[in-house]
Amino acid sequence: MTLQRRTFMAGLGSAAAVIPFAVACSRDSEAKTAIVRPAPEVKPRIAAPFTGGAPGTLLHREQVDTAISGARAWRIRYASRDVNDVAHETSGLVVAPIGRDRDRPILSWCHGTTGLGDVACPSAQPDPARELVTYFTPQATQQIDYGVPGLQGLIDAGWVVCATDYQGLGSPGMHQYVVNRTNARDAVNIAHAARALDVGAGTTLGAVGWSQGGGTAAAVAELDDSDYGDLKLIGTVPMSPAVPSVALRNPTGPAAALADSSLPPDSHLVMMLAGIQAANPSTLALSDVFTPLGVEIIEDAWNIQPVHHLNDTLARLFRLKGPVLQSPVTNFDAWKSAIAAGSAGARQPVAPVLLCIDGFGGGTVVPVAWQTAYSDAIKSLGGKVQVRDYPRDDHFSLPQSCIGDATAWLDSLL
Repeated sequence: MTLQRRTFMAGLGSAAAVIPFAVACSRDSEAKTAIVRPAPEVKPRIAAPFTGGAPGTLLHREQVDTAISGARAWRIRYASRDVNDVAHETSGLVVAPIGRDRDRPILSWCHGTTGLGDVACPSAQPDPARELVTYFTPQATQQIDYGVPGLQGLIDAGWVVCATDYQGLGSPGMHQYVVNRTNARDAVNIAHAARALDVGAGTTLGAVGWSQGGGTAAAVAELDDSDYGDLKLIGTVPMSPAVPSVALRNPTGPAAALADSSLPPDSHLVMMLAGIQAANPSTLALSDVFTPLGVEIIEDAWNIQPVHHLNDTLARLFRLKGPVLQSPVTNFDAWKSAIAAGSAGARQPVAPVLLCIDGFGGGTVVPVAWQTAYSDAIKSLGGKVQVRDYPRDDHFSLPQSCIGDATAWLDSLL
């Protein structure tokens, strides 16, 4: 598994763009017994209408164990809405300091790419209320990145930490992957829901996100007044942000592979297209951009294969059976409009932004050119952006390297 497989293939600016749960085996000296973990529940890609409450309504809570010192944790379900104002249900974690303090600041953590369905739900992993562990490390035991970087320090500093799973990851429907505004609404509405818990959460909000979650954190500062309600956003920290509209305007780096029909499509590109269609089912169709083989792979794999597993499936079946992407694409203007409508980098942020850039290798997943283009776009809109470079960090070491700077910066804004 190489880092190239993790490359975020969000660039669609070129003409080419038109173009079981694992079985665990236990062996002893006498016999081999297969232990089959239950697969995620079969569910429709497009969720049924949700009528469970206004955005930010706490729907369910259950306390979960955590090894974080001085903390309590809950897995919750809450109401939210997507880029098109369609209501949905979302899950996530709330981790808070033990004690009776009031008006604690809230930190919303926006996680990176995991997948499209329930198998990729961060809060459903073992020991979910923990420090971040990434897939590309020797310590990883699961197929996805999960946890919160710097979680112990945040708890020690008195923050109430919220970590949305995002819609579709552990809740009805397919995840609207890198639809930044949908993901951002989930990140803000979990903060509203946390205030219904007896954890002393106040109205001050900060956001930090990485990769997909970097685009989410960027969009957190570009929402409507009604999304914030009585919350006051003091700042947001995108780490190596994935912003699809920026990639459209800057088809460089990994986007170049779209012009080479001998390469299988990266899972991030496939997931982006599938997620955008899930957000816009009345105007977009999977068959606009995918061949029958591509549609079949998505229909079969989306809820049971996380990002890296899906990447292997795509690579094998592309070589064995042929193209996955449709060429030429149909209805492409509608696709471009949907990408723009869901992306960050389109409005002046309502709060300061600290952009953390992973410079090693020119950006090993999200190209540095895309990250700086996001910064340029925000500055052109009148936004206040600080940029910090981490030239010795790749995409996967960045969160732990910059989380101290991120939290110190947010602390200075309190």
